[in-house]
Amino acid sequence: MSSASPSYKGHRYPVGVIAHCVWLYFRFPLSFREVEELVLERGVLVSHETVRRWYAKFGQTYANGLRRRRPRPGDKWHLDEVFVRINGVLKYPWRAVDTDGTVLDILVQNRRDKASARRFFRKLLKTTRTVPRVIVTDKLRSYGAAHRQVRPSVEHRSHKGLNNRAENSHQPTRQRERAMEGFRSVGGAQRFLAAFSGIPPSFRPRRHLMTAPGYRAEMTVRFAIWEQITGAAGQPAAA
Repeated sequence: MSSASPSYKGHRYPVGVIAHCVWLYFRFPLSFREVEELVLERGVLVSHETVRRWYAKFGQTYANGLRRRRPRPGDKWHLDEVFVRINGVLKYPWRAVDTDGTVLDILVQNRRDKASARRFFRKLLKTTRTVPRVIVTDKLRSYGAAHRQVRPSVEHRSHKGLNNRAENSHQPTRQRERAMEGFRSVGGAQRFLAAFSGIPPSFRPRRHLMTAPGYRAEMTVRFAIWEQITGAAGQPAAA
């Protein structure tokens, strides 16, 4: 994947304003109108529909840029799936996290069967470009069947109690889903979750393990990386 900054050709707003609005939307449980209000307080006139277009166009690009800066994922992966209702129909976001709780990939699917598990396994391996030492899942038999077809050499541990790391990683998604009053379409859910799993975690270091000066220094580094991958370094921001 290219590490070049995204193209802003044809956009009349400064790069820093665009990047800041997208950051606000993903980092905090805000609506597009609330982002509009926050930047208006800073003297930036931008409509909520413009914020929506920026989210759709740049969110995934920014998330991909942040993922490229991450260390190699741990060799133990935890996989899990939950259900969401989209227009009254049950759908299943499949999720994988590594030992540190970093989200590796998300795929929204219609079912929880073997074909769905196999599809997720293959996408996960393609996205991460690496193979784990062990995968941990719950007791859903689809995992075992897909594992035997895709990567039988990888150790598979199937136990409900071992998979809390993956289950806990769904909590931010649930909180945001409630704030958004649900997803409107499968495609919209996939677009949001794919970017959401990449942007907010980059600004959530393990603060409880840090001193206050250490936390501020770490956040300074992370904001500098954000400016680099968005192309906003040296550009005017909304704040």
